[in-house]
Amino acid sequence: MSVQSTGIGSGLPVDSIISKLMAVESQPLKVIQQKQASYNADVTAYGALSSVISAFQSSLSTLSNPATFNNLTATATDASVATATTTSVATAGNYSLNVTQLAQGQSISSAGQASTTNTIGTGSSTTVTFQFGTIAGGTSANGVYSGATFTQDGSQATGTITIDSSNNSLQGIRDAINNAKIGVNASIVGDGSATPYHLVLASASTGATSSMKISVSGDATLQSLLSNDPAGTQNFKEINTGQNANLTINGIPVTSTTNNISSSIQGVTLKLAKVGTTSVSIAANTAAVTTAVTSFVNAYNNINSTISQLTSYNSTTKAAGALLGDPTVQTIQNQLRSSLSNAVNGLGGNFTYLAQIGITFQKDGSLATDATKLQSALTNHFTDVGGLFAAVGQSTDSLTRQVGSTNATTAGNYALNVTQIATQGTLVGNTNLNSASTTIAANTSINFTLDGVTAAVNLPAGTYNATQLATLVQSSVNGTSNFSSGGLSIVASVDSNGFLNLSSGSYGSKSMISLANGSGTDISALTGTSWSGFAGKDVAGSLNGVGATGSGQILTGASGSASDGLQVIVNGGSTGNRGTVYFSQGFAYKLNNVVSSIIGTGGLIPNANLGFNNTLKDLQKQTDTLNAQLTATQARLTAQYTALDSVVSSLQSTASFLTSQLGILNGTTNK
Repeated sequence: MSVQSTGIGSGLPVDSIISKLMAVESQPLKVIQQKQASYNADVTAYGALSSVISAFQSSLSTLSNPATFNNLTATATDASVATATTTSVATAGNYSLNVTQLAQGQSISSAGQASTTNTIGTGSSTTVTFQFGTIAGGTSANGVYSGATFTQDGSQATGTITIDSSNNSLQGIRDAINNAKIGVNASIVGDGSATPYHLVLASASTGATSSMKISVSGDATLQSLLSNDPAGTQNFKEINTGQNANLTINGIPVTSTTNNISSSIQGVTLKLAKVGTTSVSIAANTAAVTTAVTSFVNAYNNINSTISQLTSYNSTTKAAGALLGDPTVQTIQNQLRSSLSNAVNGLGGNFTYLAQIGITFQKDGSLATDATKLQSALTNHFTDVGGLFAAVGQSTDSLTRQVGSTNATTAGNYALNVTQIATQGTLVGNTNLNSASTTIAANTSINFTLDGVTAAVNLPAGTYNATQLATLVQSSVNGTSNFSSGGLSIVASVDSNGFLNLSSGSYGSKSMISLANGSGTDISALTGTSWSGFAGKDVAGSLNGVGATGSGQILTGASGSASDGLQVIVNGGSTGNRGTVYFSQGFAYKLNNVVSSIIGTGGLIPNANLGFNNTLKDLQKQTDTLNAQLTATQARLTAQYTALDSVVSSLQSTASFLTSQLGILNGTTNK
């Protein structure tokens, strides 16, 4: 507290008296300030500890990710020719590649137009349909085919756009095609002639199956501009021919419609970039794991050294760390050390302790790594090292795979028994499509319900045999945005009876197909009287004899059981015993949960800081109350001693007067 100067001249040391009295009155405030400094030091110390623990958690990300151990690494000797990526089913090996041709998509150009903005046709509503497939046979001269055939590719969706008075210009057509995102990229190119502007269409897909057939229903002028049938009338000229990629892999010829090839080497996707030769090595990514282990060890050692500093005591200087004797810090240290010291199991492999791969505790509580031992473990037992760190699973049945788990899942071995294989929703027609060709009228659409989603599906007009019709239905449904945006699709085929078979791309009880008439051709021409199909079935079975919940192809362990939350996908096969699923929750996975319980919401450190901050708030309230009391006390003392000073000054004046008068009476002072 500051003391203002007082006094009228009595000579009393009023300021000094009040200052000393206030110093005595302020002693409780000093005690509170010392407590505040101590608690603030605790908050700062916990902040430092939380920071190194957070860094430790970050170091666990690579080791706790199953992909680190499931996915091998692909390395190409000449990455300018080809590169590769892997999935969890890839196996180690070396592959020689000789790329002789890259895949490319077809591009075609329309007849020239005088303007990009002039209207084309009457503006009446016109449907433009794009189909994709293969051009075969015949000859090609100046970009025009003669005597060729066109076979639609059922795996590529049919796309449609509508041209009317709002967009019936070359520019409007271009924008409508691009905005529809139907697998065609449109542009306008000028050649400097009297009618310079050409609509250029390029298939977004590559390969011999990327060739386009364009059907137009509506305005005659638009038909003469946009219709293009490689097997008939062609109003476009071909600029680039759709072609497949050709290469050999270890001497075996491979053809692909794309430059990304994922079906030739299991679990490996090759990305071709140019013609040439290269080799690709598929091997475990031991270098990345070694780096991750080093980061993990260093991050833990930072925690260890930080705790040592914060809980230290120097007997010479009598200086103590901010958290010396703090029970929360001791709990944190014990939890981390216990998690690192205990065994993990589940994969049935070679390792259950970190020491077995060369990571051991030292006398000071830090970790050290035996690089030779770690490298040997990674080289010879890479998958087992993965089970030591991450939450991973392995199955003895090649058609089953562990795909998920929760914190409630217990590590261990689970016998898998399947009592029902998942199926897809299907609809089978009952009219023989092989008996005659089927004609689809213009403006035909059917109301198609797939897995609970209903949409109108447009079918291009034309006459089709059974196989062509199945391809048409499949591509048209899969090209409908209501389905494709939700990842829904079908496969269509014709069985030996000539019946149209429709199968949902999804599995389980929610998978179902039904049809209803829309406009144009009646759906009886497609499926007879069969308009509603059968729902699919969910997989059913058990894990270690405990019934699991099936959804589609995925079995999930029962709540409350050891397999609680364990998810296993069953990709077909037979019913009955399907081997064993091994599941491990490794050190990195467990430590990540421990760290979350330390620094996460409601964790040890946030709770400790909450207590400190609440105490600091209480101390601040006490400080504010004491300061108010001290201000009042100082004001009171100032008033009292100011009054005293006045009295003393008055008495001093009176005394001086009396002394003077007495001197006069005694004759010692002149009158």
